[in-house]
Amino acid sequence: MIGYITIGVNDMAKAKAFYSELLADLGAKITIDMDRIAFFGTGMDQPMLAVCVPYNGEAPNPGNGNMFAITGGTKENVDKLYHKAIALGATCDGEPGQRIPDMFYGAYVRDPDGNKIAFYVFG
Repeated sequence: MIGYITIGVNDMAKAKAFYSELLADLGAKITIDMDRIAFFGTGMDQPMLAVCVPYNGEAPNPGNGNMFAITGGTKENVDKLYHKAIALGATCDGEPGQRIPDMFYGAYVRDPDGNKIAFYVFG
């Protein structure tokens, strides 16, 4: 259903480095790289994440209540993604843990531009 999501960033080089490293273990890489926007994914026919400098030239602002989620597949991978994001410069917005008993395990970070990311697994 989702083709891609786009988040605004201040520094394309820094954002591309952050997400390239963070998503590498999931098999994602830059699939399209243009001047002010870059797309990350596992293929053009799969959902992608785009980072961009806003078209209007104004500062990017993360939205209140906005978040995107990346499946970890397992609790161990959720933990790994969380700790990797922190090591790459993200800030904690909720340490890894069981959120809904026997149903949802998740962790939350803010990327260097303040965009909120959830790493999760159902079950």
